[in-house]
Amino acid sequence: MSNLGVMAVTVLLAVPATAALLLALLPDYRIGARLNVSAALLSLLAAAALLWMKPEPNLYLRVDDFNIYLIVLNNLVSFTTSVFSASYIAHELETGRLTPVYLRFYHAMYQALIFAMNLAFLANNIGLMWVAIELATLITVLMVGIYRTRAALEAAWKYFILGSLGIALALFGTILVYLAAQPVMGEGLPAMAWDQLLAGAGSFDPALLNLAFVFLLLGYGTKAGLAPLHAWLPDAHAEGPTPISAVLSGLLLNVALYAVLRFKMLMNANPSALAPGPLMVGLGLLSLLFAGLMLYRRGDIKRLFAYSSIEHMGIITFAFGMGGPLANFAGLLHMTLHSLTKSAIFFAVGHISQVKGTQRISTIRGLTVTHPALGWGLVAGVIAIAGMPPFGIFMSEFLVVSSTFARQPLLALLLVLGLLLAFGTLLWRLHGLAFGKPDSGPAMPVQAGILPMLAHLALVLIAGVWLPGPLVAWFHNVAVLLG
Repeated sequence: MSNLGVMAVTVLLAVPATAALLLALLPDYRIGARLNVSAALLSLLAAAALLWMKPEPNLYLRVDDFNIYLIVLNNLVSFTTSVFSASYIAHELETGRLTPVYLRFYHAMYQALIFAMNLAFLANNIGLMWVAIELATLITVLMVGIYRTRAALEAAWKYFILGSLGIALALFGTILVYLAAQPVMGEGLPAMAWDQLLAGAGSFDPALLNLAFVFLLLGYGTKAGLAPLHAWLPDAHAEGPTPISAVLSGLLLNVALYAVLRFKMLMNANPSALAPGPLMVGLGLLSLLFAGLMLYRRGDIKRLFAYSSIEHMGIITFAFGMGGPLANFAGLLHMTLHSLTKSAIFFAVGHISQVKGTQRISTIRGLTVTHPALGWGLVAGVIAIAGMPPFGIFMSEFLVVSSTFARQPLLALLLVLGLLLAFGTLLWRLHGLAFGKPDSGPAMPVQAGILPMLAHLALVLIAGVWLPGPLVAWFHNVAVLLG
């Protein structure tokens, strides 16, 4: 089993890396799209295989109870997004927004991004994880600016500058963790391996750990889109290709938050270190309230859901900051369901912006009449992301609120206020988008790329009614590990 696990990990890294090289050379975008989907499917199968056969950890790579499900989630959403991307990108070529050369670049960078995210999750070395997240940042910067318009290039530069600042802060925090570990564990790779760091964290210098965590939270918090470090995120969503918006909201934000949680475990293992919970609660609550207010001022449909992503990353960070088995369980569940729901919404939004020829909310009306599949899919997605039953996000938000009320009622009131702000805005915007008076222009046919949207929404609906036993057991085990 161990050898098969090693093979699965090898596939998770080798397949996207090899596919990226091949896609950079393929001139035919149709073959490129098929190869992109096939490579993503193979990575998903390898990730699923890890559920049954984990390899033994080494100083560089590790599969454990914490990261295994996130690896599966990462490759599931990467696969479904590649399916959506195939039809979305074909339309961009037909309309002349992208040339065949840029399509080759897009597909190659898509697989390179999958490689970087898989490596970040699999890394057992804090330096290797930092490198993987930096690589993912640089790749997404290039993809955000792929349309080469002035707005797209400005968004890419803003993302690059703020992302580089964040990753620099994270690097400094990583170095401080190594310096805290060095007197106890000696020099070299053992002082950078997660499993060995966690075992010896109780003896580390708490002052260095405290300083390190502040830098790490600010650095990786920038990548997670937490306010006030979020400024790159709305522009990147609005100006980049919609499949990249789906990956950014559904996956890359999770990778950054995963890194924060790994370091939170080190802090919890040292009884003299600063409690990381209040810092995370503060940033999470600030993000939630800020995004809830900013949602009211959005006129671009992709920016609207970009701020929704900031809101939900705030909820997740708040839940993990509160800590305890119930809040951590809710945070893990919310992280999973947000990935599925938000990517489904961006699948719908991508095709909506194509068939309507605009991203302006004021000019998109009556989708349930003009494009029923897209319109009702968007309705279901917004209802789900707003936290209404029977979708699973209702359950995760209910668990976050109830666990907070039991321990900190005042914080719970602020949490509910933020949730209601976002809830009201999303339903207000949805009314015109889905049920307003439709325009009189011709309706373009919708491509077959709505199937990934329907699949994601079905999973979120099932999660609201029933969670499989193994998934609940995984959430429970990891919730205990997170403290």
